[in-house]
Amino acid sequence: MACLLEAPLRISVLSEVTATSRHYVDRLFHPDPQKVLQGVIDMKNAVIGNNKQKANLIVLGAVPRLLYLLQQGLSSSELKTEVLGSELRTEVLGSELRTEVLGSELRTEVLGSELRTEGAVVLRTEVLGSELRTEGVVVLGSELRTECVVLLGSELRTEGAVVLRTECVVVLGSLAMGTENNIKSLVDCHIIPALLQGLVCPDLIFIEACLRCLRTVFISPVTPVQLLYTDPTVIPHLMSLLSRSPRTQDYITQIFSHCCKTPEHQTVLFNHGAIQNIAPMLISLSYKVRMQALKCFSVLAYENTQVSMTLVNVLVDGDLLSQVFVRMLQRDLPIEMQLTAAKCLTYMCRAGAIRTDDRCIVLKTLPCLVRMCSKERLLEERVEGAETLAYLMEPDVELQRIASVTDHLVAMLADYFKYPSSVSAITDIKRLDHDLKHAHELRQAAFKLYASLGSNDEDIRKKITETENMMDRIVSGLSESSIKVRLAAVRCLHSLSRSVQQLRTSFHDHAVWKPLMKLLQNAPDEVLVMASSTLCNLLLEFSPSKEPILESGVVELLCSLTQSDSPALRVNGIWALMHIDQIMSSHGKQIMQAVTLILEGEHSIEVKEQTLCILANIADGNTAKELIMTNDDILQKIKYYMGHSNAKLQLAATFCISNLIWNEEGSEADAMTGCQERQDKLRELGFVDILHKLTQALDPNLCERAKTAMQHYLA
Repeated sequence: MACLLEAPLRISVLSEVTATSRHYVDRLFHPDPQKVLQGVIDMKNAVIGNNKQKANLIVLGAVPRLLYLLQQGLSSSELKTEVLGSELRTEVLGSELRTEVLGSELRTEVLGSELRTEGAVVLRTEVLGSELRTEGVVVLGSELRTECVVLLGSELRTEGAVVLRTECVVVLGSLAMGTENNIKSLVDCHIIPALLQGLVCPDLIFIEACLRCLRTVFISPVTPVQLLYTDPTVIPHLMSLLSRSPRTQDYITQIFSHCCKTPEHQTVLFNHGAIQNIAPMLISLSYKVRMQALKCFSVLAYENTQVSMTLVNVLVDGDLLSQVFVRMLQRDLPIEMQLTAAKCLTYMCRAGAIRTDDRCIVLKTLPCLVRMCSKERLLEERVEGAETLAYLMEPDVELQRIASVTDHLVAMLADYFKYPSSVSAITDIKRLDHDLKHAHELRQAAFKLYASLGSNDEDIRKKITETENMMDRIVSGLSESSIKVRLAAVRCLHSLSRSVQQLRTSFHDHAVWKPLMKLLQNAPDEVLVMASSTLCNLLLEFSPSKEPILESGVVELLCSLTQSDSPALRVNGIWALMHIDQIMSSHGKQIMQAVTLILEGEHSIEVKEQTLCILANIADGNTAKELIMTNDDILQKIKYYMGHSNAKLQLAATFCISNLIWNEEGSEADAMTGCQERQDKLRELGFVDILHKLTQALDPNLCERAKTAMQHYLA
C-alpha cells in the first residue's frame, strides 16, 4: 500500500500494533454511521500527543479509509435547495429525509421507512427572528441526526452533514503532526488533492479544518510544495477564502509563506492578487493574522523587484506599507514582529524600492537588526538578525560604516563564538540542549556579517582582524564539519583578503593559505568558487603567501579549475594562473582553451567581462601576445565583443586590442618587428575600422579607450 511507513516492521512489533490499534481502524468500517463517527472521535482522542499510536494507525491503513469517508461525505452531502417566495424546500440527496418550510409551518416526512424516536421527543423546533433550528431527527433505524438547520435569509447551513467529514480531517491533521514519515505516508495517499477539494464545501468549520490540516502538511520540509500549484484554480480559490475568518487568513498565509520557494511561485501569488488581499491583514485585531501576513510579505519581497516596487506604493488604512512596517519595529512589540518587519524593509531596500540612505533604513531598520545581535536575544533571533543585517549592507559601504560603529557591533559578534559559555544564564535544559546543537549557526552568521562589514572599508577590516582571536577563529572555521560554516568562514577570509595590509600581516602570520589549500582539495562548487577567489588574492605579487603556495604545487590545481564545468571556477583558475611568472610558457594553450570556452558559452555578462579583462591582462606579455595572435578563434571573439551591444564587453575587448598593439618588447628591433606584425594583421582583420567607429561611441570610457588604441597605431 502506497501510504505505509517506509521502515519495515518486525513481526513482534506488528503483532503489538494490531493488538493495541486494530479496533480503532475496524470501527471505521462499521455499517452504522453513528458508530463510525464515534470511532473517528475515539481515534482523534487516542492519537493526541502519541506519535507511536499515529504511526500504528497509518500502518494499519487508517488513512485511506479516513480519506474515503471524507470524499464520500463530500459527494453525499450535496444540498438541493429551492427558495420560492416564503417557501424553502431542502432535500438531502441520497437519503429519505425531506423537510419543507411553508410559511411558518414545518413538516418532516420519512418516505419508505418507519420513523423511530428516542425518548419522548421526535423533533424540537425553535424560531428566533429569522433563525430556524431543528434538532433530534432519527431516521431509518439508525441515528441520522440533523443537529442544526439554520435559515438566515436564503442561506441554509447544515452542520450535521459535515460532522463526520470534519472529524476525519481533524484526525488526519493530528496524524500529520507526527514524524516526517507520517507526512510522507499522507502525501503518498494523496491527502493534498482531497483536502483541496474539500475547500469547495460551504461550511466554514469544515473549510478551516481542511486548511489547518493543509497548513500542517505543507510546513513540513518533506512535502513537495509544487503540489500547491498543480491545479491552476487552487491559488485563486485560496485568495477568495482569505476573507472568510481570521483562521482562514492565518492558515492560508502560512501555506503561502512555506510554499513560496522560487521566483515563479512569487509571480503566481503576485498575479493572483496576494498583495491586495493580504495587505489589509496587517491591521487585523488578531496578532497571529498580522504576524503571518508580515511573514508572507517577507517571502514575496525577497530578491523580487516587481513585488518590492509594488509594495512600496501600497496603502493600508491610509498609510504607506513601509510606514506600517516601520511601526512594527518598535521595541515594545514582540521580537518576532520586529525582526520580520526589518526583513521586509531590508528586502525592499535590496530590490531598489527603498533608498539605502532613507531614514527608515538608516535610523530604523539597521539599528533594529543590530539590536537583534545582542547576547540578550535567543540564538535563532541572533542568527536571523546577523544574516539579515549582512544582506542589507552587503552592497553599500556607507551602511557598513554606520553598522560598524553602532552598539559596538564588531565586538558584539565576538560573543557568537563563545556561545553557550560556561557561565551561560540559560536555566532551561531543553533550551540549552537546543542551543548546543545549533551553536554552529551562530558562528556561520558571525562570519557572514564580518564578511559583509569588511568588504570595502580598510579601517573596518583592521578592526575585525584585531578582534580577539579573530584570525584563529577563521582558520578553525575553514575546517569545521558544517559545510555552511566553512563557506561563511571562507567568505569572511575573502572579504579580508582584499586588504594589502592584511595580506602582508595577519594572513602571513597565521599561514591561512594552508587550510585554504586543504579546502580546495575536496569541496562543493560554491565553496570552491569562494576559496579560489581568495587564492587569487593570495597569489598577487605583493603577497608573502605567494611563494609557499607555489611551492605546494598549486599550478596543477589551478589548471584543473580552468577545465571545470563552472564558469566562475574557470575564471578564477585563469585569474590565479595569470599572476604566476612564466605560466604562459608552460600552460598557455590550456589557459587559452579555457578562455575560449567561456567566451563561447551562454554565460552572464559579468563572467564574460571578467574573462575579457583576464585576456587583456594576459596580452600584456610577449608569450601571451604570440598565443593570442596565432589563435584566429580568439581574435574573432575579441572582434565580436568589440561590436557587442553591451558597453562593458566592448570596453574590455577594446582593452585587449590596445594591449596587443602596444609595444613593450625589450629591444628596439623586437619592437619594430613584433609590434608592426601584430598591427598589420589586426588591420587586415578589420580591427582598425572598428576602433575608428568606437571613437564616436556615446560611452565616454569606451570612446577614450578607442582613441588611445588609435594613437598606438599612429605612433
